[in-house]
Amino acid sequence: MRRFSRFACFDWSGQAVERPKGIALAIAGAGAKAPALAMSANGWSREDALGWLLDRAAEKADLLIGFDFSAALPFVDHGSYFPSWPESPGNARSLWAAIDALCNAEPHLSASRLTGHRHLARHFRYQQGRTTITGEGFEGGRGRLRITEKHCRQQQRGNAVSCFNLVGAAQVGKSSLTGMRLLHRLDGAIPVWPFDPVPDTGPMILEIYTSIAARDAGLTGRTKMRDAIALDAALDALGSSAHAPLGRYDDHSTDALLTAAWMRQAAGDIAFWKPAACTDSIAQQEGWTFGVR
Repeated sequence: MRRFSRFACFDWSGQAVERPKGIALAIAGAGAKAPALAMSANGWSREDALGWLLDRAAEKADLLIGFDFSAALPFVDHGSYFPSWPESPGNARSLWAAIDALCNAEPHLSASRLTGHRHLARHFRYQQGRTTITGEGFEGGRGRLRITEKHCRQQQRGNAVSCFNLVGAAQVGKSSLTGMRLLHRLDGAIPVWPFDPVPDTGPMILEIYTSIAARDAGLTGRTKMRDAIALDAALDALGSSAHAPLGRYDDHSTDALLTAAWMRQAAGDIAFWKPAACTDSIAQQEGWTFGVR
């Protein structure tokens, strides 16, 4: 099993603005040194993140990179991402390409136009003005889940929710859709697990869920850290030294810092790299969340 020397975590955001407040990047080296935030001059944009990734690819950085978004939509339950759409893609890479093409006119790698598509809108729960619209294909209160999200809930690793939900504070759909545009724009410059094999050298991307890191650090209930004491206690539980003080303690920064430290520890667990339920077809159609066995 490959050993990486550095670990990066992007806390992500689907907010349809140039520089979402929810994007944060933390990087951890090997050993026990605390992770640190990597800053962008005016706050991170999704285009900044894409440029940063391409730079890491060019320098062949020995770096494992986690993104807090879902890399695909549910497929296995109906044998399709969008059962009502004749042009529904057959695998995740085709899905990334389709979403990027449909949202190509949107700036900042946003992905709001999907809810205006007559075939796709029926699968989402979304906001139209002040009205919440639940398409007939959304399927119940929770919405459709990927296999990894079902296992995440069953294993009590976190309260994974449907990527088809675009409403509310707990939704992950917007960030996931923008993340899929990002992955398509990378155009294979960095391998993405589990769609690609782990390379012998250079960077690798995987999908993470910051709540898993928080739970493994001993946090229960609401797994957010909003002060230095809470963050250092969680870092210590993961074998990390105390962090350098932050100017501001927000959920995005602390999630990124803790998850970078968790990745450093979790990357050595072979069970996370080879989850039993992640078949080859599931890997290509739905992907998997690193940290779900």
